[in-house]
Amino acid sequence: MLPTLPGDNPFAAPSELPFGLPPFDRIQVEHYLPAVEAGLAEQAAEVRTIADDPAPATFDNTIVALERSGRLLDRVLFVLYNLASSDTTPQLQRIQAEIAPKIAAHRDAILLDQALFGRIKDLFERRDDLGLDAESGYLLERYHTDFLRSGAALDEAARDRLRELNQELSSLSTAFQEKLLAESNDLAVVVDDESELDGLSPDAIASAAEAATARGLSGKYLLTLILPSSQPALASLTNRSVRERVYKASVARGARGNENDTSSTLIRIAALRARKAAVLGHPHHASYVIADETAGSAEAALALLERLAPVAVANARVEAEELQRLLEQDVPGATLEAWDWAFYAERVRRERFAVDSAQLREYFELDRVLHDGVFFAATKLYGLTFTERTDLPVYHEGVRVFEVSDEDGSPIGLFLGDYHTRDAKRGGAWMNSYSDQSSLLGTLPVVVNNLNIPKPPAGEPTLMTFDEVTTAFHEFGHALHGLLSDVKYPKFTGTSVPRDFVEFPSQVNEMWMLWPEVLANYARHYKTGEPLPAELVEKLQASTQYGEGFATTEYLAAALLDQAWHRLGTEDVVEDVAQFEAAALEKAGVAVAAIPPRYRSTYFAHIFSGGYAAGYYSYIWSEVLDADTVEWFRANGGLRRENGDAFRRGLLSRGGSVPAMDAFRDVVGRDPEIGPLLQRRGLTGA
Repeated sequence: MLPTLPGDNPFAAPSELPFGLPPFDRIQVEHYLPAVEAGLAEQAAEVRTIADDPAPATFDNTIVALERSGRLLDRVLFVLYNLASSDTTPQLQRIQAEIAPKIAAHRDAILLDQALFGRIKDLFERRDDLGLDAESGYLLERYHTDFLRSGAALDEAARDRLRELNQELSSLSTAFQEKLLAESNDLAVVVDDESELDGLSPDAIASAAEAATARGLSGKYLLTLILPSSQPALASLTNRSVRERVYKASVARGARGNENDTSSTLIRIAALRARKAAVLGHPHHASYVIADETAGSAEAALALLERLAPVAVANARVEAEELQRLLEQDVPGATLEAWDWAFYAERVRRERFAVDSAQLREYFELDRVLHDGVFFAATKLYGLTFTERTDLPVYHEGVRVFEVSDEDGSPIGLFLGDYHTRDAKRGGAWMNSYSDQSSLLGTLPVVVNNLNIPKPPAGEPTLMTFDEVTTAFHEFGHALHGLLSDVKYPKFTGTSVPRDFVEFPSQVNEMWMLWPEVLANYARHYKTGEPLPAELVEKLQASTQYGEGFATTEYLAAALLDQAWHRLGTEDVVEDVAQFEAAALEKAGVAVAAIPPRYRSTYFAHIFSGGYAAGYYSYIWSEVLDADTVEWFRANGGLRRENGDAFRRGLLSRGGSVPAMDAFRDVVGRDPEIGPLLQRRGLTGA
């Protein structure tokens, strides 16, 4: 008998709010576990009915039926997983930890079900006789592939081993995420005297005071940590010892030997992934993961990283020589350290390009960036309009909701913006969904962008760094991928594409932040409304390639570190994370003392608690496509509806319903070329 979910549980029925927005005002912590249990039981019963159907397998009674299953479970997990990242509580963390192995076991029960696999295999073998349309045919192919990759064709002992591995991996991933959040909060740097914050802008100092007050530290200042190794304050703080404190706090996360040390957790994750890959017939986890990506093989992905590394490091060393000279003018005899790099690179930008990051922030006010930049570009390209909805419930008072409409007024979906940092939000920036588009289910998308911009005092504007503006455009590119989805089946919705393709549309969207028509529309002084001076725009454009040696090296170091962890075999044993990391970076040729990896292992959430395991290379792999597509846009006139419509029709709307590279070719008209990427990053010698 199935568990009964009381009717007053807000997950019991589909939300009646516009676009299926979850009723956040009704959801309480006690609603999650009963809804998860009921959702698990409901989908298990649905799948059992499909698998045991005495009628011969048809596309409708097997594949379509699977696509329709699990609606209750999806409703609750959409909310739970989102809030566990963006507005967590100890109760939510306990719930997530409790259900993680149950969810893993449930998914395995479906993907390893022999009767169900038998029906899918039968359909796949008869696929040419089924008369399926293109999307349906590809759906059948993907189901068959997914079941094979999950181990459905293995013997019973191997399937049992996979179940054990998946359950433990799920629990460990959740534990890594929880430890990292606690560590990041604990290591935020407390500063007693405002004079130690010399170099920070007044609003940044006010935000630090606000953050301290929120922690019960009135009269002090708190520099919170974002996810990457490099912290924004390092570019501005004149006090070298404070810069050192901030940097060392950042890179110490998860490696202090305390209860939140992530070392043993990540070592165990890497070892279990190696064992899982072996069960599935692969030499290591990278081989298993990348075999189903557009790169096609771990060797191809690694070859790209290794091709770029020597030139990136050479460029970085040239940059370091100049920064060393500047440091010695201030501190004779000093050696350039990681906490010095951003500060002196910022000085170069000011002196050579007349670009002052602190001054730029005065032209990047959040509301203007959002409405007159991000939304403006989307309107010009795709004909979308955005109407703020203050009548709908949100999960946190800082979240904003916008109804998105097409040019003809027809509804597209909802966009949620959650832009400010808080202790309950994990670091970094990301896009997620609360509802996915599917014509089969009759659902429209509800997507959210999360950033981590320091919150200013009440009544003060939120001023953004150049990097934060880039991130806002980037994440909205993901949001567009979800919002503009136009597919039939849930499996193909929005960003449901290969991992090394998913960053492509978001990176393309970054181009519009500096497009003259867009920049002129949003980059205005937050007090006077004056546009960013033309001469500063020219300098800003000229400065964009400066520092690519550093930026590419820190990224490649993280990507190569990811590959090192996930190229371990079952016989490889790692006992010391720091030693393994140092050896891996040295072997890859990216061990530059003053340039730490963008993420060190102990806080590399992308690969140990996110979906980028063995896939962090995807950013630069996608950038090959992105840089090439940017040139396509330029060659065809840039910010034009015709271009936006072509990109929407050929790629964004199709989600995962076609092979990813086919979608690229449909837009650009050919295979990708690496030249634009090399030129963009100053890697023409690679």
